[in-house]
Amino acid sequence: MASENETRRLSAPGIYLVRIIVFLLLIGFVALILYRQIQTAFMANPGLNGLIIGVLCIGIVLAIRQVWRLIPEVRWVNTYQAGDTEAARAPVLLAPMAKLLGDKQQHKTISTMTLRAILDSIGSRLDESREIARYLTGLLVFLGLLGTFWGLLETVGSISNVIKSMQGGNDAGIMFDELKNGLSAPIAGMSISFTSSLFGLAGSLVLGFLDLQAGQAQNRFYNELEDFLSANATDPGVEAMAGLPPDLAAALTKLSAGDPAGSRASTAAMANLAEGIQGLVKHMRGEQQMIRDWVEAQAAQQREISKLLERIASEAERR
Repeated sequence: MASENETRRLSAPGIYLVRIIVFLLLIGFVALILYRQIQTAFMANPGLNGLIIGVLCIGIVLAIRQVWRLIPEVRWVNTYQAGDTEAARAPVLLAPMAKLLGDKQQHKTISTMTLRAILDSIGSRLDESREIARYLTGLLVFLGLLGTFWGLLETVGSISNVIKSMQGGNDAGIMFDELKNGLSAPIAGMSISFTSSLFGLAGSLVLGFLDLQAGQAQNRFYNELEDFLSANATDPGVEAMAGLPPDLAAALTKLSAGDPAGSRASTAAMANLAEGIQGLVKHMRGEQQMIRDWVEAQAAQQREISKLLERIASEAERR
């Protein structure tokens, strides 16, 4: 039993936090090496580039929070298996499951339908917590493209002004000087477009990796939690065959016991078959009850008619 409980213990998501921290340290080291180039690119459009970096920082904090919030949930499940739920803080993500299971000493079991409802609820909560991070990843790409089109508009407008200035009919030297002075604005516009795209794409790559690590941590937590809850769930075949007739339940039990593999697919198929037969039996019992009620009503009506006929006959004899 000790080894079985040990296999059901949930793994802490610390390895994913270590990966995130190591990745961020590597990114910071590369940024430190390319500090001058990054500073020059940042100053090409400090407003938009600062917004991109701000969104990136928010996404990093959210990604770390998604992994960090799993630590108290894992600790509560492990302490629950040890029988000491008071030692851990009450869970937030698993609060409905904690109320349903109660204390370890009560040895509560949950039905298969309740198990599936709990897992669906937890899965939807985990997916919902990642929606903001996914939106921020797309937002970084959008901001990079916004800077690209902004810079292209500046470039096209500047080139148009340069062409207009060259139509004045001046001599070649003056026109060449005006051309050199006028090309500085299109080059500045191109720098805006390329630097914003650079920051946006780099930020989306960083957030994409962090979201990948958070997703892996949540998937492992979900899978291990499913194994833990399956140990506390009732057998779907036994639960579904509870309302069947004894002979039919015994036959289905013998049929399911004859499967040497004991796979989940066969168990689920037997549960569905038992549920269908149970519904059919309930329907037949309901129809039988309706027929009995109708027969009793007809018998009562016949008795009333016979009494009425007896009264009519007695009244006729008196007259």
